[in-house]
Amino acid sequence: LLTTCLWRCRTIAIQPDQNKEVRILCLINARPKFNRLLPIGYYGNAFAISAAVTTTQKLCENSLGYALELEHMQLVADLMVIRGRPSFTMVRSYLVSNVTRAGFREVDFEWGKATYGGPAKGGLPFFPGVSFYIPSKNGLGEDGIIVPICLPTPTMERFVKELDGLLRDKTIVSSL
Repeated sequence: LLTTCLWRCRTIAIQPDQNKEVRILCLINARPKFNRLLPIGYYGNAFAISAAVTTTQKLCENSLGYALELEHMQLVADLMVIRGRPSFTMVRSYLVSNVTRAGFREVDFEWGKATYGGPAKGGLPFFPGVSFYIPSKNGLGEDGIIVPICLPTPTMERFVKELDGLLRDKTIVSSL
């Protein structure tokens, strides 16, 4: 739900052409699925990417429930079979990765308990359209998630307006 809300608000804010395809890409830890196939001592990444693809117009004009129910949530391998191995593109894409269980807060440099562990800002130098879900605690000690997002100032202002409207409405139409 969080990913869908952010994707929709971000897409509305960046104002891409209404007829162009937009996509959400989610990095998924594939290690549990393939752990028995990985060589002993392998410490590299093992991930898959799920994707949802729609047009800007459909994403922005339909309810949030539409984005939640997109039937195109597939592993990239499935998408490649269906579409004849399309080239991987980051154009009009929003990539998210949940690192809440990565253990950044448990790293011990003997300076005390970490209060934050994650990227310094949203985006990456080669791709600003990426966000990481990072674990956090508020002043009351309650667990939460921080999602850094990097957008130009006017776009960020539109994003904040969309997100604020979504949070105030609190209505999500979905059959899920």
